[in-house]
Amino acid sequence: MYRAMMDKDTVALGNLLSDDSILIHMTGHRQPRKEYLAEISAGILNYYSVDTDSLQITVTGGTARMVGCSRVDAAVYGGGCHTWRLRMDSQLRKMDGNWKITVSKVSTY
Repeated sequence: MYRAMMDKDTVALGNLLSDDSILIHMTGHRQPRKEYLAEISAGILNYYSVDTDSLQITVTGGTARMVGCSRVDAAVYGGGCHTWRLRMDSQLRKMDGNWKITVSKVSTY
């Protein structure tokens, strides 16, 4: 996921997200998949590097929860490049044999 974000590979990233997926930013803004991918393509959201500190995945049948803490170098919404300590709490669902992210909530840690 992070590799696709850094490469601005919205096709690969889009394949990881369900059609109705929502990204909840640390500001509380709820961003639908289409808008999120468009902002990456347009250079509004720019990701440069990611160092993961922890990752926990819990699978229960056809659903899963993935919680990761990472230091993300990014420049977003016209701001300069900063290192963000981000905790991403994601819900996934198995669809047609593939895991898709349905909801991701981002906060700091």
